[in-house]
Amino acid sequence: MARIVGGVGTSHVPAVGAAIDNGRQGEAYWAPYFAKTEPARAWMAETKPDVCLVVYNDHADAFSLEIIPTFALGVAPRFPPADEGYGPRRVPVAEGHPELAWHLAERLILDDEFDLTIVNDMPIDHGCTVPLSVTCGQPEAWPFRVIPLCVNVIQYPPPTGRRCLALGRAIRRAVESWPGDERVVVFGTGGMSHQLQGERAGLVNLPFDTAFMDALVADPDAQAQVPHATYLREAGSEGIELVMWLIMRGALGDAVTERYRLNHVPTSNTSNGLIILESGPPADR
Repeated sequence: MARIVGGVGTSHVPAVGAAIDNGRQGEAYWAPYFAKTEPARAWMAETKPDVCLVVYNDHADAFSLEIIPTFALGVAPRFPPADEGYGPRRVPVAEGHPELAWHLAERLILDDEFDLTIVNDMPIDHGCTVPLSVTCGQPEAWPFRVIPLCVNVIQYPPPTGRRCLALGRAIRRAVESWPGDERVVVFGTGGMSHQLQGERAGLVNLPFDTAFMDALVADPDAQAQVPHATYLREAGSEGIELVMWLIMRGALGDAVTERYRLNHVPTSNTSNGLIILESGPPADR
């Protein structure tokens, strides 16, 4: 059977993608952050997943306020980088895995009754491509196939943390029922604490971010009970993106091993975090 071998929780700051695309990683502002991401790239190269399921939120590139799916699963054979107003990022087209993606859709809808939106054609924006760049660098082609899962955290009402954690657990069951032998890594992206507008623009709350990652590892069920208002108050208006990390955590099973984490402030005007988890306790490896 296919199996989920690990998960990555990471911010998807668009300025990080711009720094990579324009060769600015060695500049004084960026070098400390990119030095911290080297263990993540080493882990990805060592893990060698066949497929990455990337949970992210679209930023009005594939969807608009005319159509707002709560969960949208990409089943296409290819996902090109989106033009976000300044041309597409200079990154590879993501090769999909339609067979596995359709299997996930069937199992999640029929077995666990998640009302997914199935998307046959969509571009992927920085929410998806920046995490790939952070963990893979600048390859000629992404070294794995990609299944994108968009989550609405833009327009009220977004899904609850409980629903996101439950979706992650359902994804694990669906992957394990697939007859192939693919090794799967699940990304949960967005956050950490940041606010892009209003009187609190530039908000960073490192204690909240640290406590979130601690709970993600040790007690995801408790973290799933945290209401949206707490994220908005403590982590800013865009901090609600963190519920997407709970999908990743649910997909890893009950016990996990933390391999690496970082937090860097600031990148752009945000708190930029990353955590790498593997399924199972250390004794099981």
